[in-house]
Amino acid sequence: MGIVEQKIETPQDYEDLIRVIHDRYDGMSKSYQKIALYLTQNPNDVAVRSVNSIGETSGVHASSFVRFAQALGYEGFKDLQSLFQKRLSTAAPGFEARVKALEKELGERTDRSEMGFMHDLVVRDIASLKEMLTDIQPEDLAEAVSLLEKADVVYLIGQLRSEPVVELLRYILTMLGKRCVLLDPGGGLATHMARAMRKTDLLFAVSFRFYANEVVNVVEEAAGRGIPIVAISDSTLSPLAKSARVLFAVPEHEYTFSRSLAAPMCLAQALTVALAARLQNNTVNPRIPTVTER
Repeated sequence: MGIVEQKIETPQDYEDLIRVIHDRYDGMSKSYQKIALYLTQNPNDVAVRSVNSIGETSGVHASSFVRFAQALGYEGFKDLQSLFQKRLSTAAPGFEARVKALEKELGERTDRSEMGFMHDLVVRDIASLKEMLTDIQPEDLAEAVSLLEKADVVYLIGQLRSEPVVELLRYILTMLGKRCVLLDPGGGLATHMARAMRKTDLLFAVSFRFYANEVVNVVEEAAGRGIPIVAISDSTLSPLAKSARVLFAVPEHEYTFSRSLAAPMCLAQALTVALAARLQNNTVNPRIPTVTER
């Protein structure tokens, strides 16, 4: 099965394209779903790279990207790519130039020493952090902070490489005096602990590919009981997306070892600093206490 066997109107801008991808995702073949994930997670790469380079990076043959575009009504991949290029050209001033500079810098790197690896990671992290300023919507930040503020208890769940993000959230929320519960998988009790959540509470979930089954199951069960959910994930096609009241999609760039947590950690800190400003009625210099303070 391709995208779907029915006539659809060819999307004319980036936002329409993403909506169509979301609507058709469940009916796509596995290879088309992989392409859809790549397109939604790496819009800047799609805008500036050739289809052959995109195919090599994503692990899907370039011809499949061409067929994907044609299945959406485009003559070829370049027509689909033009939507991504238009999106990039209307982003923050100088953003397109920064992306192209990043591609050039990484492409020309020949230093394979320990310092070279660090340089590679730092350059990618800087790009990811700058992208958040363009991609994350102010209204989503405001709603997420409001949900954190009014929740009786904030339940936190994140496993595998997502765990450090929720551990940071637990530390800061605790120091702010906000009641929180970490749904720790230790002892196999996370799912059972989650059943204590009430509609006046909040579930904050973090999960990236390949999504931990228990995290996905807890999120879906909580959503079914009407519990508000804030989520950090790597794509608007993440299994957390359909359940979250607020979803922050922080795309995962190509890393040779593992995903960097610089961007999601920064986002988690931004949310808690904004929460501190509300709780302390101090938008000028909100403070997060530390355990070692006297």
